[in-house]
Amino acid sequence: MTTIVVVKKNRIAAIAADSLTTFGNTRLSHVYDAAPEKILQHDNTYIALAGSAAHHLVISSMLRRRNGLNFGGTVEIYDTFRKMHPVLKQDHFLNPREQEDDPYESSQLTVLIANKTGIYGVYSMREVFEYSKFWAIGSGRDFAMGAMYTMYDKLASAEDIARLGVQAGCEFDTDSALPINVYTVPLDK
Repeated sequence: MTTIVVVKKNRIAAIAADSLTTFGNTRLSHVYDAAPEKILQHDNTYIALAGSAAHHLVISSMLRRRNGLNFGGTVEIYDTFRKMHPVLKQDHFLNPREQEDDPYESSQLTVLIANKTGIYGVYSMREVFEYSKFWAIGSGRDFAMGAMYTMYDKLASAEDIARLGVQAGCEFDTDSALPINVYTVPLDK
């Protein structure tokens, strides 16, 4: 699947991701993939998605076609993904069903966001969380979380912590691989 992380430290937000795409047992490495980048940019916001490879193209298309998307905080991100959900269903043929007893339709997305307002995660029912230090998604998340937890207080740079997290995912998760892409943005507060 992937290893994607966000980190906030010393007034800098960082987002980082590996560059491997998998289809079942088949690995599409950066050597064969003409576009291995997993991090999208929309204005001054960086967005990365875990899960189906189709998500990247769908969200990339939506970001290019839509004005007025706001990623400026928890409520703004929720409103943006709430507005995107019917478009995902109607224009992109999203299957919104996960479990029979789910309280809401699923957007089938797991997303990390970094921008000048902070670092955030968005999950399938459009739940939005703001993180104070770091977080990870994807199949390599457990390795990334452990590495970042161990080194967060020892490293001064959000970028270095993010790289370390993804590197740990790439080292131990069979569905993550180098090289790492990382972006940083200064925080407002």
